[in-house]
Amino acid sequence: MTSPADTAGAAGASEAPPPAPGAVARFFDGDVWYSFRTSPVAIGAASVALVCIVCAFFAGWIAPHNPFDLATLELSDSMLPPAWMQGGTTKYLLGTDEQGRDVLSALMYGARISLLIGGASVIASVLIGVSLGLLSGYVGGRTDAFIMRVCDVMLSFPSILIALLIAGVGHAMFPDAHDTLAFGVLIIAIALPGWVQYARTVRGSTLVERHKEYVQAARVIGVAPLRIMLRHVLPNVLGPVLVLATIHVALAIQTEATLSFLGVGVSPTSPSLGTFINEGNKQLFSGAWWLVIFPGAMLLLISLSMNLFGDWLRDALNPRLR
Repeated sequence: MTSPADTAGAAGASEAPPPAPGAVARFFDGDVWYSFRTSPVAIGAASVALVCIVCAFFAGWIAPHNPFDLATLELSDSMLPPAWMQGGTTKYLLGTDEQGRDVLSALMYGARISLLIGGASVIASVLIGVSLGLLSGYVGGRTDAFIMRVCDVMLSFPSILIALLIAGVGHAMFPDAHDTLAFGVLIIAIALPGWVQYARTVRGSTLVERHKEYVQAARVIGVAPLRIMLRHVLPNVLGPVLVLATIHVALAIQTEATLSFLGVGVSPTSPSLGTFINEGNKQLFSGAWWLVIFPGAMLLLISLSMNLFGDWLRDALNPRLR
């Protein structure tokens, strides 16, 4: 005969423990998501950035016209003002340029190129800077001293001058290069001055993390240094990197626009926002203000939304402010 205690023990043993929540569930239950959904500034910045990104990368489906299809361009529609002004038409809501291209559609296509170059250059900067910063902070010694001196040298030159030099040399060496090669030169020109801040930030965090107990325990049990850096130290130093990367996307887009405005950016066959501003600046004194104002406003919206989102992310990932 089974006693009540045995029955209770068997019932307890048959009950499985509740499953652990997944990564998505933990995120939506965490402090970061709560901070996001209670911050109107973060929600607004993320919404504006998302709209700009969607319009840019899906311009082929969203844009009312293809501004780079020569067969659809009509010179009779050139230099039309926006639709709400006298002489404007609802066919071109933001007006047209001297070639008859729809400004609204051109902004979507141009923003895609600016976002691609800006995002790719930030990814390259993060990879270089995080790798060198992690190596410098963990190894120390002469390696640390050499990497930091290289950082000091890079910081002594204005980043825009370095980007101008690299982009200018690249265009001089490959004057008839394909757009893909031109994009690569521009990405390198923006990424090369940008890795220094990531390296210095990661180095400082690594110097703190390498003396903690979990790193010492991993060393004692014989874990390889490379595995310690990648599996244990790196996840704990990525918080500031994410904040820097978010803010630097806006800075990289502005740098690309500056280079394109100065004539060493992307080619005229694949214009970006900076190229449109440069072309519109030539028509500014003729009264075609919309060729400068609207590309500049698009650049301002992308940069401002990225900066505001980065500011919120910095506060959300800072445990002292929770």
